[in-house]
Amino acid sequence: MDISAVNALPYEDFVNIFGNVVEKCPLITAAVWTRRPFTSLNALEAAIHEFIDALPESGKEGILRCHPDLAGKHLHSGALTRESQEEQTRAGMDVLSSAEASQMTRLNEEYKGRFGFPFVICARMNDKVTILRELSERCQNERAAERARGIGEVKKICRLRLQGLVLSDATNKL
Repeated sequence: MDISAVNALPYEDFVNIFGNVVEKCPLITAAVWTRRPFTSLNALEAAIHEFIDALPESGKEGILRCHPDLAGKHLHSGALTRESQEEQTRAGMDVLSSAEASQMTRLNEEYKGRFGFPFVICARMNDKVTILRELSERCQNERAAERARGIGEVKKICRLRLQGLVLSDATNKL
């Protein structure tokens, strides 16, 4: 789909197609639809990022709270969005050893207890070893720094999801 096809989409189709580029936040896509026409995929991405950046800190934390735990109960029950399921599976979150799964559960709980939102990382750009290491290290951050880091990861996820929808040859480009 090229950018002219994106710009020609009626509101409902635009939201249905792009509504999960930011996990479980179709409101963002609905809001940026009004900024059409976009000159490029980068312009669409920039509109989404600008919307996110304009949110108060509580809104940014709300976006982070829409993300599931990595390797959490929803991964194995099939309750994740199609995108999250694919991303977590690609990163190896579905094949953790017993020790890795225990460590992931413990660290996810520690992280959420410390920050009030789940750990977010662009799983498509990492493997399970890196994710576990990052989760452990990021548990030590300050809340504001971690909120900003999480939003940065949301933007990476958004870019890759947009590329996957608009570019036929997209893999892990950033």
